[in-house]
Amino acid sequence: MTNGSRIAVDAMGGDEGLAVMLAGVARARRQFEGRGSDLRFILVGDEAAITEGLKSHPNLTAHSEIVHAPGVVGSSDKPSQAIRRAKTTSMGVAIDMVKQGRAAAAVSSGNTGALMAMAKLSLRTMPGIDRPALAAMLPSLGENDVVVLDLGANTECTARNLVQFAVMGAAYARTTLELQSPRVALLNIGSEDQKGTDEIRDAAQTLRLATHLPMTFTGFIEGDRLSRGEVDVIVCDGFSGNIALKTAEGTARFVADLLRRAFKSSMRSKIGFLISKPATDLLRHHLDPNNHNGAVFLGLNGLVLKSHGGANEIGVATAISVAAKMVRDDLTRRIAEDLGNFEAKAA
Repeated sequence: MTNGSRIAVDAMGGDEGLAVMLAGVARARRQFEGRGSDLRFILVGDEAAITEGLKSHPNLTAHSEIVHAPGVVGSSDKPSQAIRRAKTTSMGVAIDMVKQGRAAAAVSSGNTGALMAMAKLSLRTMPGIDRPALAAMLPSLGENDVVVLDLGANTECTARNLVQFAVMGAAYARTTLELQSPRVALLNIGSEDQKGTDEIRDAAQTLRLATHLPMTFTGFIEGDRLSRGEVDVIVCDGFSGNIALKTAEGTARFVADLLRRAFKSSMRSKIGFLISKPATDLLRHHLDPNNHNGAVFLGLNGLVLKSHGGANEIGVATAISVAAKMVRDDLTRRIAEDLGNFEAKAA
């Protein structure tokens, strides 16, 4: 990351309010302090409220600039409504900071549909990209998390869309996970070549021929293998991806609640909990969505990240850290290069 890189933060977005957003920003700044990176922030929202909130984080003031935006995009606002108010809302102004070049990335915990619509309208898609995709990390049993996309931006996708997602996802994994040739798979209802829709099978055929790209296409993967660590990137349409994400999050909460009940069921269980506490703490950390927070809209002419609406300060800091790493590794340029190489070979 270059010195002076700025992250625009929608300080008013999210379910937990301004206090948690500012606490997350302050936490991220502390994490980067001393790493040789001068990470700075543009805090967008109600100026008076942000100024008051910064009194609890005096060390953040010197690293931040406040840009006033009187409006807030609500969780129930339709994308069309949000777009009409983009110039006056904290979300819209944060994205505009990226468009103007005043910020290297924008982070918001607000309405996902509105964020997607605003970002696409303001930043436009990169040359050669038909649709942007929402990508995020999910925990796995492998050495690294797994990149999954699309997670809800596009409910229906063509084979060409899926191939573009694979190229972008591989570039994301190479930067964030520092892998030279990420293993890429398509989410499908079976691992056999004849399974799935025409779009999925056609995308697989194209990816098998793309041997010149810095990725290794492994074929199809089923839903029960998502977190096994067998691949680094999983590609799907937004409808399937969003269901897979919500199912994984629900399962993690189910396991955590089940363990909590089990350990409270008897005195013997409580003693067992004390003995196994280091292991359960590790499990809780691994399953906590705040430690894997930060989904990025890949394929735009600029970086925009979606933080989970209910993220706590750890989650907000995680999303900001993901954004900072993407800026440092120049993710947008890498995607453009990979896509250019793919299109040149296919021509």
